Amino acid sequence: MAEISKSAKQANEVLLQIALASMPYGFSVWDEQLRLIAFNENYLTLYHLPADRVQVGTSLHQMAALTSTIGDHGTLSVEQIYALYRARFLEEGSGINEHLVGARVIRSTSTRMPGLGWLSTHQDITDQVELTRLAAAREAALERQNMRFAAAVSNMPQGLSMFGPDRRLVICNDQFAQMYGLPPELVVQGTPFADILDYRVANGLIPDGEERDTYVPSRMQYVAEHFRTVRFVERERGRVISVIQQPIADGGWVSTHQDITDQRQKEELIQARKRELEVQNIRFNAAINNMLHGLSMFDAENRLIVCNRQYAEMYGLPPELTRPGTSFWAMCEAGEATGMVSIAERETRVKVLGAVIEAGRPFKNNVKMANGRVIAVLHQPMQGGGWISTHEDVTEQHQHEEMIRHLARHDALTDLPNRVQFGEEMAKIEARIKRQEIVAVLCIDLDHFKQVNDTLGHGVGDGVLTVVAKRLREAARETDLVARLGGDEFAVLVGPLDEPEHAVIIADRIVRSIAQPMVVDENQIVIGASIGISVAPLDGIDAETLLKNADLALYRAKSEGRGTYHFFEQGMDDALKLRRALETGLKSALARGELRLAFQPLVNLADNRISSVEALLRWDHPERGPIAPAEFIPVAEDTGLIVPIGEWVLRAACRAAAGWPAPIRVAVNVSAVQFRHKGLLQAVEGALLDAGLAADRLELDVTEAVLLADPEGAPRALHQLKAMGVRIVMDDFGTGQSSLRCLRSFPFDKVKIDRSLIGVLGQDRDATVMVDTLIGFALGLGMATTSEGVETVEQLDLVKQRGSTEAQGFLFSPPLPASGIDAWLGAVRANEARRLAG
Repeated sequence: MAEISKSAKQANEVLLQIALASMPYGFSVWDEQLRLIAFNENYLTLYHLPADRVQVGTSLHQMAALTSTIGDHGTLSVEQIYALYRARFLEEGSGINEHLVGARVIRSTSTRMPGLGWLSTHQDITDQVELTRLAAAREAALERQNMRFAAAVSNMPQGLSMFGPDRRLVICNDQFAQMYGLPPELVVQGTPFADILDYRVANGLIPDGEERDTYVPSRMQYVAEHFRTVRFVERERGRVISVIQQPIADGGWVSTHQDITDQRQKEELIQARKRELEVQNIRFNAAINNMLHGLSMFDAENRLIVCNRQYAEMYGLPPELTRPGTSFWAMCEAGEATGMVSIAERETRVKVLGAVIEAGRPFKNNVKMANGRVIAVLHQPMQGGGWISTHEDVTEQHQHEEMIRHLARHDALTDLPNRVQFGEEMAKIEARIKRQEIVAVLCIDLDHFKQVNDTLGHGVGDGVLTVVAKRLREAARETDLVARLGGDEFAVLVGPLDEPEHAVIIADRIVRSIAQPMVVDENQIVIGASIGISVAPLDGIDAETLLKNADLALYRAKSEGRGTYHFFEQGMDDALKLRRALETGLKSALARGELRLAFQPLVNLADNRISSVEALLRWDHPERGPIAPAEFIPVAEDTGLIVPIGEWVLRAACRAAAGWPAPIRVAVNVSAVQFRHKGLLQAVEGALLDAGLAADRLELDVTEAVLLADPEGAPRALHQLKAMGVRIVMDDFGTGQSSLRCLRSFPFDKVKIDRSLIGVLGQDRDATVMVDTLIGFALGLGMATTSEGVETVEQLDLVKQRGSTEAQGFLFSPPLPASGIDAWLGAVRANEARRLAG
């Protein structure tokens, strides 16, 4: 490097002072006569030197005298101290010395500057010495780092660079150039800072993740902030470099660059281990404090190592008794205040506990405490002495087990015995039955309960079941067992009885009690109960037989109109088997193609033409042959099969009607079960769309049972269907008690007068008056009327005289297959054509 001018040297001295002030080490500069010419604050701090007694010009001998008074050199005299100091300077080249200052270890490095004096660096390496003792590898790294700081600025372990206010390089050391891969021509005085940055960008020597276009502006921005110290990190080719940029008063700056890659890795390793330990501690604390049991661990001297929160709470221990080192016996004494000690006498209790600890063997026992609690204790010795124990409060567990046993044998909603307990009690009485004790089994099924669930929701339904359970308890005797078998099925085991007929008293009381109106969630509800009764030993001597026979009797009671009771009779089993055979066959009848439609025309009496055709469902059983609709339709409704079957009927009827001449309509019967099903509207829409049939050519025949079953939902659905254009017809009009009211509740398009009235028209005075009234009432409301079951000319004349709009019956045509109705309609069209031609 060219010889620096005098002004440049002065500038360098200023810059050097500033650089030394920014160093994290102590620095001192001595002239040839060993007089202090420069130092930094860290130098004073390291040697405990008072600032007011150290100044430029202080000689080395004066410094020895000062440090002697401080006492950092023990019993050495001033001359001995001076000799030590002087020897550090007079050694050839650079001298490195480590010495004690009080309890601290200071490393000083002296470098001879020919013609100028000496430059010394002073570093407190006490922590490094300690680290060296713990890790030899770390000591070697620290040793190398300290060696780099032993030289003057050019030999510092850090990279050092100084730039003037013109942003040109004043001085830098070799470490700076090596860190950033700079060639010799770029590390000479006067090199612009921007050239150094441009070189790094051009040669890809910029930190990982930095963009070429933004790197130079970002670093120039740091330089522009000359009024404050800037700290940042460079990541250079896998290394991490810490940069401290210190402003200089004249507008330049000095920066130090330290490779902290290893330090960062060690810090990250230490932090990772620290986090791992913290996580382990957290997991351990979480594990023991979230255990269901109390846990305690004691050492060989019976002193507490650790216990969890559950243990402390269980035994009522204050915080000061849960600290490590607490005596086990002190903790036992604290438990006496809360009664959390065994019920044994204190002397006996201490002796037993001491024996368990001394034995050094596992121990498990349920300990009843003085306060009534029961604690399950598991004592387990540890290898090397001490023990660990778990403590579980099983008082509630016993209660829970009792509750579970209760729930396993009782209904959760009504708290009545369930099917399990009922079966157990039935089994117990078999011995009594064999001794000819009279016992009755009552199987109870609620009438119209499903309607409550469907219309008011299961919450109200549960409330109804709760009321029913209460009424059953009140109706039964104290010696009787009332149980809920499931759903809306209940049973009562009645006995002993003096006579079998005495079971009627209980059954009648139950029927009348359940029939009384009840209010649930502000809803007034009226249901009923059907009861089947079997009596032992007449109807069976074992539980299974009695229950089966009572169930058969229940089926008979429901089939006879509900709201009543019926005793078991021989032959009921055959009827049930027939019913179940129908259910089984009906489930697969649709898939096997056993169902078909028959069609019967309805004739408009004004012009003697077919106005509509009723679709009638038929079942051709492969073994029994044709089964009457009156036999299988109720089964389909009870099982819910009427819904898929009804959808099939709608589609088949609409497809058939699509081939008939307009405006002939097709009539389809819809049951109350279908109306309760949410998919009826979609089924009707789908059937019309599939067949391409206009909505006004479809008539849906409903009975008053539809409206009675769902007084709110059914009219809403009927209005939606009517809005689609579908015609709504009241079927079997005149057979119920609420027909006239039903007519006023909904604008039906047509009313069908039941065949039972038409069959005695003109013969039975009451029937004739009723038909006259019904037709007149319907016509007054603007509704058409159809007289069903017209089989004679006389009946036809009578309904015509009374103003009936349509007639249907065997007088016109019996139900025909699809091909028959097509032929019949063809013949009608041919006759009409001949009439018009003639």
